[in-house]
Amino acid sequence: MNELPVDRFARHAQASALVGLPLLLMLMLVLHFHSLSEFLVFRDHYVPVPAADKVTRLIEAGNRWPMIHDPHLIGYLSLPLFVLGALGLYRVGRRVRPGLASLGVTLTVVGTIYLGGVFGLFTALTRGIGDVDARYTDGAIATYAAVTADHGAYGLTRMLAELAMLGLALQAAALWRAPRVPRWATVMVILGCAFFLAFWDVDNMMFVGSLCLMTGFMPVAMELRRPAAET
Repeated sequence: MNELPVDRFARHAQASALVGLPLLLMLMLVLHFHSLSEFLVFRDHYVPVPAADKVTRLIEAGNRWPMIHDPHLIGYLSLPLFVLGALGLYRVGRRVRPGLASLGVTLTVVGTIYLGGVFGLFTALTRGIGDVDARYTDGAIATYAAVTADHGAYGLTRMLAELAMLGLALQAAALWRAPRVPRWATVMVILGCAFFLAFWDVDNMMFVGSLCLMTGFMPVAMELRRPAAET
């Protein structure tokens, strides 16, 4: 039976998403650093930049830089790839473990919704504070500190956003013993998700996690691009 063109397009779009997503994540994470030496300082926990330093720099910059240079905007724009990639993983994983694949794709999509809240918040804050008059710096600092506090709504949103990575890990587990998907690919995806979950907001450690995701996603992307008659 011949495959419908729309199905072929969907497979290729999902394969491209699995390649493009980790690339955009790596770009987003690299843009958080100002030098290679700064990138090479690895920590086992997140050390936040003081709100006063962050807000003062943004007000002094006055939004005199392209919005696309904001790493959070790049993350925000990459969110559709999370969904497309999750559907691609589900397409392959349902052949061997449909229940686990269904649970994984559900968590990934739900987590992506909340991840949009995290990226959207920081994108709006970054551009909004850049337009603040320097006379109101103290108020902007207090606002930034309150909005991004872990014990507030942001902390809850960030915790729910982690479901996206948990879902990807479950989808990778569903791929275990899937035809033409090597087991090391499953291990690499789970390892990448573990880096994100264990070192959330530690940008260079999440970069390592993105490399793991890229490595693990590649064989799945190749399987998705395989003609339907061969699957």
